Amino acid sequence: MDPLSTTASVIAVLQLSSEVVKYVNSAAGATKERARLRKEVRACEDILQQLKDEADDSDEGKVWSETIKALEAPGAPLGRLRVALDIVKVKLMPKEGLKNAVAKLRWPFDEKEMEKTLVAIEREKSLLELALTNNCRKLLQEIKKSSNENRRQLAELIEAVERSSEENGSQFAKLNNSLGRVKGSQADLKDSLNCLRGRQDNREGAEERKAILNWLTSIDYAPQQSDFINRRQAGTGQWLLDSEEFRTWVEAEKQTLFCPGIPGAGKTILTSIVVDDLTTRFGTEESIGIAYLYCNFRQQDKQNVEHLLASILKQLVQGRLSLPESVKSLYDKHKDKWTPSVNEISRALQSVAPTYQRIFIIADALDECQVSNGRSRFLSEIFSLQGNTGLNIFVTSRPLLEIETQFSGCLWREIRARDEDVRRYLGSHVLRLSGFLLAQLHLNSLTGKRTVKSIRTALKTLPKGSKAYDQAYEDAMNRIEEQGGAKELAKQVLSWITCAKRPLTITELQHALAVEVDEPELDEENLLPIEDIVSECVGLVTVDEESGIIRLVHYTAQEYFERTQKKWFPDAEADITISCVTYLSFEIFENGICQSDDEFEERLRSHQLYDYAAHNWGHHAREALISSQATIDCLENIAKIEEMSQSVVEYLESEAKVEASSQALLALLLDKGADVDIRGGRYGSALQMASLRGYEKIVQLLLEKGADINIEGGGYGSPLRMASLRGHKKIVQLLLEKGADVNIEGGGYGSPLRIALLRGHEKIVQLLLDRGPDVNIEGGGYGSALQIASSRGYEKIVQLLLEKVADVNIEGGGYGSPLRIALLKGHEKIVQLLLEKGADVNIKDRYYGSALQIASSRGYEKIVQLLLDRGADINIQDGGYGSALLSASSRGYEKIVQLLLDKGAGVNAQGGIYGSALQAASWGGYEKIVQLLLDKGADINAQSKYYDSALQAASPKGHEKIVQLLLDEGADVNSQGGIYGAALQAASWAGHEKIVQLLLDKGADVNAQGRDRVYNSALQIASSKGHKKIVQLLLDKEADVNATTSDGLTPLY
Repeated sequence: MDPLSTTASVIAVLQLSSEVVKYVNSAAGATKERARLRKEVRACEDILQQLKDEADDSDEGKVWSETIKALEAPGAPLGRLRVALDIVKVKLMPKEGLKNAVAKLRWPFDEKEMEKTLVAIEREKSLLELALTNNCRKLLQEIKKSSNENRRQLAELIEAVERSSEENGSQFAKLNNSLGRVKGSQADLKDSLNCLRGRQDNREGAEERKAILNWLTSIDYAPQQSDFINRRQAGTGQWLLDSEEFRTWVEAEKQTLFCPGIPGAGKTILTSIVVDDLTTRFGTEESIGIAYLYCNFRQQDKQNVEHLLASILKQLVQGRLSLPESVKSLYDKHKDKWTPSVNEISRALQSVAPTYQRIFIIADALDECQVSNGRSRFLSEIFSLQGNTGLNIFVTSRPLLEIETQFSGCLWREIRARDEDVRRYLGSHVLRLSGFLLAQLHLNSLTGKRTVKSIRTALKTLPKGSKAYDQAYEDAMNRIEEQGGAKELAKQVLSWITCAKRPLTITELQHALAVEVDEPELDEENLLPIEDIVSECVGLVTVDEESGIIRLVHYTAQEYFERTQKKWFPDAEADITISCVTYLSFEIFENGICQSDDEFEERLRSHQLYDYAAHNWGHHAREALISSQATIDCLENIAKIEEMSQSVVEYLESEAKVEASSQALLALLLDKGADVDIRGGRYGSALQMASLRGYEKIVQLLLEKGADINIEGGGYGSPLRMASLRGHKKIVQLLLEKGADVNIEGGGYGSPLRIALLRGHEKIVQLLLDRGPDVNIEGGGYGSALQIASSRGYEKIVQLLLEKVADVNIEGGGYGSPLRIALLKGHEKIVQLLLEKGADVNIKDRYYGSALQIASSRGYEKIVQLLLDRGADINIQDGGYGSALLSASSRGYEKIVQLLLDKGAGVNAQGGIYGSALQAASWGGYEKIVQLLLDKGADINAQSKYYDSALQAASPKGHEKIVQLLLDEGADVNSQGGIYGAALQAASWAGHEKIVQLLLDKGADVNAQGRDRVYNSALQIASSKGHKKIVQLLLDKEADVNATTSDGLTPLY
């Protein structure tokens, strides 16, 4: 691709957008409109620059060329965007003449023009963003879908601008010519779309088919079938194929053949023989459908009714040249959500089945599919399908009554060891076939017997009956115990296979056995030959040659070792955990995530256990802890758990190694068809969690896999919010570059900008601000960005936000306006910044009052002076303290009181809970302020709701000097009111003997009655409180000992 020719149109629009931004910056007036317009144009500019860079640098030149051509075609986004930008340029460019010089001082767009301009640019921007995905087919489809509407929006814009323009007629005529070129796009667009389909359909069709089939289920039974049939001895099972029941089943439609058999009778091998016979017999006939299942109790998570039916559906769909529409629609409906329901899968099966003349469904070991997984529902659905389509069903199982009753009235053929099959078996090497399990185990038990007598003796002791298998396994383990040094290897092998969360390959097990704790790498000289591994296990393990899987000889062996695990390998789970985390901690993984798919594939190829360890170490650790709870009294067990815990901690401390293993786990899940956007738990999706934890490369990988960048859910909201919360700058940058919504709301904190502010991540705040967020969005309980920055004292950020046209008087959140918040926190420089930007100096709050009241109550002398200099109303009344003078007086800020008085504050202003400034200072015990207020003419006997007078306010608080001062200045000692009645009653209630004496000496009425009080007189109050000395004082002053309350109570009571 010639980048100069292909990106010429992109460069042209880039240059035009740059010019437009300059004109916008130089325009006058309409600050908010200019900011919005500049934001949209710059966003387009950024996307166009990325497109140009991708087209210039990418190795996929041809594909990018098609994307650029789609954008620059007639009527495509580049053409329309250029017209819209031309309109802005013409409106904003400098004009000549006096009249135009005057017009230059005004913003040239009216409200309607501005809105239509922004809409037109934004619609084209969304198409440019889609172009960044380099999916040309989808881009062309979206262009076609939006073409008419985008063209209409542009036409309306030109019409609106032309109507309002008295000059520049030639420029707008030129713009209309551009619009005409845009209109001729449909035919070209259709040709482009058809041409592209011709090149992409085959490739995308195959990719779509593969994606849908993998989405249905990742289970593939073909390797198992191949392995089972390869281990069959020639002629084995022919008796079943020749039987009348089987022939009837094959030849007639709508037949079910049920074949029960005891464990180890060879059911699985015979099933593989049936499948092989059918594929050989009908393999070339496209009208015959064959689907088979091998149930395995080790894979219960993959054996629910949905998986089993989906596997049958997948196999039948694979036999069709094209994907049925019913399956496509099912995929389209659920690909980004959950697994389809049983009913939906069944309906798809019902629609696919009629495309075949005949269908055979084979299910082995149905008894290994648990009832809890929907075994009965599975049979019900299959029988229903049989009733509608006439398909044939073949099933094997142990002879369990609950299963046998499902097949009453069907063809039956019991599976048991036949003489001819036994002879063939005994005539070959015992390890080549495990179909006759008990015979194999017995033969293995004879290994090492060198005389006829010893063999006869051993044969007489062979176990029989229902316990035969357990006894045979027990005997095998006893022989392993007698192997000396080799027994640990055998038990390690058996423990790995028994406890593994999925079947292990030969190389995985070899690597697992070769791990050495505390070693930084795997020593390949420590890898054991598979023959040695198998031989040490005395016939208890076998290798599937086709799949390379090493497993126990039979599921009954699995059941045995699960029951006896504590006896033979009690620390298995802990040991496996240690091996896994040791493997994941190798030095080679210190570099973290692989940078390319090739590098990652090489890592998995050269470290065969890596995939398993990354996926399952946590499961084994959990099982080890659960198991340890039952045996915690065992010192050896405690030591093993501590060793495991130490290994896990050391692994988790390496962020790079954790990231590397996460990549392996993620790749496995995605390859298995995991929904990249599936949500759950407190963290939401994988992208949200990776963003929260700071796993940059994982975030990159998930985005490449199509993860929803703005996905919601979990406890923290979108990925951008999570990364902003934890301060992961690089991830924030990556998400923004990939188009994350900078204004997205949600969670407990609101937008990403507010989250970053709350956590003090200044560099992330700067990144977000560069992307033009709406700085006035409120939410999350903390108000706007400016309110948060003002609260936290982030001076530079406040300055930035104000430059971004943040609303300086915005309300909301827990503290009100930015100015009020800055005042409450004492951030003087921020207060000054806000005032310089027009903050309302007299803004009020129901609780805190005005800005001046807040500053006065907090003792911020410089801020008080600043507010007064800015014209703050010195006598404004609001909040809990009344005026600013009241606020300062109640807190004892003498200098502020003096400043306010000097500036003309009303010394007798009433308000708040204290009444007057004098009462507030008296209550607080601030003697100097009391004197200052009195000197300024404060009304010494002013009354209020709570404390009546200054004297009553000082008396219950024990401020003796202030009481003396007030009395000396002429305070009315018998003033009645407030919550106590009089000063004498207040002092008596609080127990201040000296103040009581002072008041009595100044002529306080000893028998004065309070208003509407339970304890009317001072004597009654002092008596009720137990103030003996005050009672004596009052009695000495001839207090009426028989005075009664409104309830008739005397002091004696």
